Amino acid sequence: MSSGIIVLLVVLIYLGIVMFMGIRAGLNKEKSVEEFVAAGRSLNVFTMYFLMGGAIFSAFAFLGGPGWAYSKGAASFYILGYCAMGLIPWLLWGPKAYRMGRRYNYVTQAQLVSDRFQSKGLSALMAIISILAFIQYIALQIKGMAYVLNVTTDGLIPFWLGALLAYGVVLIYVFSSGVRGVAWTNVLQGLLMLVMAWVLGLWLPNKFHGGVGAMFNKIAQMDPEHLVVGTKMSWPAFSSALIVSILGFTMWPHLFMKSFTTNSEKTLKRTVALYPTFAIFMVPVLFIGFSGIGVVPKGTLDAADQILPYMLTKLNLPAGVLGLVAAATLAAAMSSSDTITHGAASVYTFDFHKKVINPNMDDRKSLIVTRIAVVIFCSVAYYIAVFGAKSLVALLLGAYGSIVQFFPIMFAVFFWPRATKQGAILGLLTGTIINFYLTISGFSIYDIHSGIWGLLGNTFVLIIVSLLTKPQDKEHVYKFVEESQIPVD
Repeated sequence: MSSGIIVLLVVLIYLGIVMFMGIRAGLNKEKSVEEFVAAGRSLNVFTMYFLMGGAIFSAFAFLGGPGWAYSKGAASFYILGYCAMGLIPWLLWGPKAYRMGRRYNYVTQAQLVSDRFQSKGLSALMAIISILAFIQYIALQIKGMAYVLNVTTDGLIPFWLGALLAYGVVLIYVFSSGVRGVAWTNVLQGLLMLVMAWVLGLWLPNKFHGGVGAMFNKIAQMDPEHLVVGTKMSWPAFSSALIVSILGFTMWPHLFMKSFTTNSEKTLKRTVALYPTFAIFMVPVLFIGFSGIGVVPKGTLDAADQILPYMLTKLNLPAGVLGLVAAATLAAAMSSSDTITHGAASVYTFDFHKKVINPNMDDRKSLIVTRIAVVIFCSVAYYIAVFGAKSLVALLLGAYGSIVQFFPIMFAVFFWPRATKQGAILGLLTGTIINFYLTISGFSIYDIHSGIWGLLGNTFVLIIVSLLTKPQDKEHVYKFVEESQIPVD
């Protein structure tokens, strides 16, 4: 039996286990839209830890991260920065969102925002921006899955089929069990990718360089600029990418929504406190990329994202071991793609469909629409992944530039009562248009991430327009400032 077939069998067994866990998690549970979207607001610290970790660490971790370490060197350290600090802003509004969600049955980010600003249009706008960013992010995961299966099976599984196979499993258990299925599969996938990240991150430098220290000494002699921030990525680009990623981290609707899934405020705070221990696993992931320097000649790879699977296939590893590595990489991609897919469908149903198309839609129809949306978004993201050409990191940063535009609005919800719906809508439109134009045109202003320019324009317009328009009802507005401070547990 060839190595490619053995790898494929190991991966298929893994996919079968994940699909079983995902479907099993939703059995004997209430068939309601609140259960499907928010798991009945019952998730504990254990599941939240892996749900948040798995949602954040994705194909980008095992493929894009090593790819940047290999191609851009110290520029990849921005990943460590935003992983360490990205969840901190959640302490500002996570508990507040949790309290308001308990009181008013919110299950999405835009439900909270549109209620504060009393605007269906704002809800629809946030839904459109979220879905467009989600599709980029889902495409990132699909590309990662396809890379892995194509390279580790020696081309036995073509790119299009690898993407279809892995994402098809995600589609099945998300469609079946909702966020509860996502949570429990992320436990398995999180454990697998944590173990494999440390194994590979320590073993590959030792294999090719004699250890981590020896590896960096060699790189310092061969290409010292590779270890200096500001050489292969300018300081403005590095710092602005870091800022956009930190501020945009918990603005992602699928992460923000987790404020509404926990069983208590204490669980949410403990998740934030424990999260950095999960983020440490990015350190060995970058070691993987650095270990390829001087080993994989420049120009060998079609894309830097392929560094890990390429190195592994050249080591003549036992096929079973290679299969486990492929499964761990798939775990990273699937643990993000499932929660993002679930988030996209939920956002469409509650923030667009129920606001614009059918406001009187009942619980049963809402569940049906959410499941249909899961299938549609999967299909669109699959098309983009298979026929698009951008790298994983480019897709990720492009999506962050749009989603970070929610930051000023969320700050205003809880901390600036004077903000008005006109200011929120025009600010969000301004920021998104600026980011979109700069990203599409490729026009760079001082090499600063386009999302930063969008954020500046967004904030300026929000403030000015809010001050020039009629204030909202004081009693309504202060509900979000005052009631969000009162514990509900």
